[in-house]
Amino acid sequence: MGLFKKKNEAVTVSQYKMITEQGEGFYSYNGNLYSSDIVRSCIRPKTQAIGKAVAKHIRKDEINTQVNPEAYIRFLLEEPNPYMSGQMLQEKMANQLALNNNAFALIERDGNGLAIAIYPINSNSVEALQNNQGEIFLRFLIKNKYYTFKYTDVIHLRRDFNNNDIFGENPAKALTQLMDVVSTTDQGVVKAIKNSNIIKWLLRFNTVMREEDIKRHTKEFIDSFLNIDSDTSGAAAVDSRFDAQQVDPKNYVPNPLQTKGTIDRIYSFFNTNESIIQSSYNEDQWISYYEAEIEPVLIQMSNEFTRKIFSRRERGFGNKIIFESSNLNFASMQTKLNLVQFVDRGIMNPDEVRAILNMAPIPDGLGQAYIRRLDTREIEQGGEEDANKD
Repeated sequence: MGLFKKKNEAVTVSQYKMITEQGEGFYSYNGNLYSSDIVRSCIRPKTQAIGKAVAKHIRKDEINTQVNPEAYIRFLLEEPNPYMSGQMLQEKMANQLALNNNAFALIERDGNGLAIAIYPINSNSVEALQNNQGEIFLRFLIKNKYYTFKYTDVIHLRRDFNNNDIFGENPAKALTQLMDVVSTTDQGVVKAIKNSNIIKWLLRFNTVMREEDIKRHTKEFIDSFLNIDSDTSGAAAVDSRFDAQQVDPKNYVPNPLQTKGTIDRIYSFFNTNESIIQSSYNEDQWISYYEAEIEPVLIQMSNEFTRKIFSRRERGFGNKIIFESSNLNFASMQTKLNLVQFVDRGIMNPDEVRAILNMAPIPDGLGQAYIRRLDTREIEQGGEEDANKD
């Protein structure tokens, strides 16, 4: 099936309903997805880790590799617009991606076509259009107004990319029922707690009484047996006029195990678990989570930023954007200290190890040199070390 029906006129090819913070009744549990404490706790570790990734402009040819060779690109990545830093932009797009399976940011360009700012796009819906020249546009509904931008000027992140040719699959169908179960259970717990605080004893009168007599006998029962200053020592005696029955709040409060299965399913939907959410993970757990959830997004961001910021000619000269992050940043101290073996074998330089240890580089660039121990130097073809080498 082709992406577009016709090429001689502008046609709408697909529409995507966004989950917004305003909560336009998208979910039936009377709130938006981000209002759920469970959902927010699921996506927070991921968005914060993506925000901590360092964006860099790399220019690599056959001989040299330059880092941030153009000042305007470095400033663009550090401060993409006047309202936020690069970290905040990355976190915002990661949040939108987790909530909608789509995230958008507009690239503003100067008269020469160079990128000068990047703004995240918060919209209620988005449509894909094509003109008669075959160019693709995205039309966003933002605060009851439509705005149309070239697709080449929009950074577009997506996940669960399946049926639609442009947009990621909407997570609403998969999450609505789960969120309804959690919301209903939470409301039941609140009501049960309120009822248990109000009604602790039930007096059932065996004879017909006037309303004022019922209230008087009830007050007498409370004053005599429920008052902490009462001298009845916790014992209660009633006559045949009424029966007193204590209300057990356990009968009204839902069992927490009833919702645990649903919450675990939500955790599975976001590829997370309690250890990640509560920051009680060990080194292996974080590395698995990083490789499954964070690294794929960083790769997608690198590809999308590169192809939307640079032209094909600029990419041909080795220009690209990378988002540098390492799962070693969350490794144990023992693992980090073992990296010294990589330094004296020339695998890593001292500054790279110091960065993992959250330490500043060695002044004057002395930490950029790669070091090798003498007993790890090259050997000659005959298997003996060259004593005159070096």
